[in-house]
Amino acid sequence: MTDLYPSLAQCAIVATAFKILLFPAYKSTDFEVHRNWLAITHSLPVKEWYYEKTSEWTLDYPPFFAAFEWVLSQAARYADPAMLIVNNLNYDSWQTIYFQRATVIVTELVLLFALSRFVKSVSQQNKHLAHIASLSIFLSPGLLIIDHIHFQYNGFLYGILILSIVLARKQSTLLYSGISFAVLLCLKHIYLYLALAYFVYLLRVYCLDPKSIFRPRFFNIIKLGVCVVGVFALAFGPFASWGQLLQLKDRLFPFSRGLCHAYWAPNVWAMYSFTDRILIQLAPRLGLPVNQDALVSVTRGLVGDTSFAVLPEITKEHTFILTFLFQLLPLIKLWRNPEWETFVGAITLCGYASFLFGWHVHEKAVLLIIIPFSLIALKDRRYFSAFRPLAVAGHVSLFPLLFTAAEFPIKTVYTVLWLVLFLYVFDQVAPVSERRRIFVADRFSLLYLTIAIPLIIYCSILHQVIFGLERLQFLPLMFMSSYSAVGVVGSWIGFMVVYFTA
Repeated sequence: MTDLYPSLAQCAIVATAFKILLFPAYKSTDFEVHRNWLAITHSLPVKEWYYEKTSEWTLDYPPFFAAFEWVLSQAARYADPAMLIVNNLNYDSWQTIYFQRATVIVTELVLLFALSRFVKSVSQQNKHLAHIASLSIFLSPGLLIIDHIHFQYNGFLYGILILSIVLARKQSTLLYSGISFAVLLCLKHIYLYLALAYFVYLLRVYCLDPKSIFRPRFFNIIKLGVCVVGVFALAFGPFASWGQLLQLKDRLFPFSRGLCHAYWAPNVWAMYSFTDRILIQLAPRLGLPVNQDALVSVTRGLVGDTSFAVLPEITKEHTFILTFLFQLLPLIKLWRNPEWETFVGAITLCGYASFLFGWHVHEKAVLLIIIPFSLIALKDRRYFSAFRPLAVAGHVSLFPLLFTAAEFPIKTVYTVLWLVLFLYVFDQVAPVSERRRIFVADRFSLLYLTIAIPLIIYCSILHQVIFGLERLQFLPLMFMSSYSAVGVVGSWIGFMVVYFTA
């Protein structure tokens, strides 16, 4: 792999230097969330972890992530013991900031290792394509914005996901793929969105004879079952013995939150909210009834219940049914054609369905689509055509997370440079498809990219110049999320066509 230049390690060194420069940058409430979790896991007995509520940012990740925070806290006490005091709310000494920022960089080595394994797993003739895809993931503006500025630990979690996907490539490592994915679920439960793809693939390829689905491999079933159950028993067993599973359920799945998260993730419900907002203006002319109580909710874009003034209300049951239905479609093909690339495609489409139709979806969850899709985006030009609008829409939709003036040039310049560089390189190296490309999809992608630039300029700069800081604050957020939603939905439809015709 010496001919693959620049190497992942070289890029990691340069990226680390840049990320260190961002230590003093804006940090969201997620920074305090994780500092509080350090304090909880270090200062309190395990029995009290999921009951502690001194801070509003209570522990709401699965037990393995809580254990991960405990491990970090053992080092944190040497950096600044005051950060580990539960009552020190919003504590952010420079030692605390530097420590937490550094832990994100260090744990991202898991992602670097997983990507190197991915490159090694492909054939020699495709190693350069895998290497380019790996660089695009490691240098992702999404990870930079969310982890290294906004603040989270997605890098090492996606590293475990990619490692699990790579391990699923060979029959000899399928068991380890299932184990690593089970560990991932016990670290962050958002990956449940992808669980059905793993279930179908492992059942079809590992638990059943490839020549006949009516001949189960009982020994493989037992091994996989024991290992997966063992992982969950290790994570949740102690809490089950203390009778705390219902408390964990309430913390991990807070369904009391509204349909739309803050700023509206770029999904179907963002488009639905935008349509409702337009219909409010047209209602008097069209004779449509308007729910006056909902007018504040549909314009604020904040966390909480979302009500619609004209369109019908959406319930949790509606989102569950739609998500399950649109996950089921790619899983049918995966069952009939259990190839590795079909499996990655199914993971991607499960991510799409959950993101587009799920309840209270965070904009950050778009990486659940972008990262697995990146692994197969260079399969041929049809795949790349579907990936391109997602890359633009998904990353641009993260801009509202960084709303301070100091971070505007960082997020904008870095994202634009990444898009220009990698979309150009992808376009140059993506193999020609054996199947006919879709003219409409290509033109949609080009038109979408063209309109994105003036929209970003308006939402980021011109709106404040025209209306000021206080008026119509929701408008640029609504435009950004709705336009990004068009790109994500268009990408999803394009990839569905590619997936089912491949």
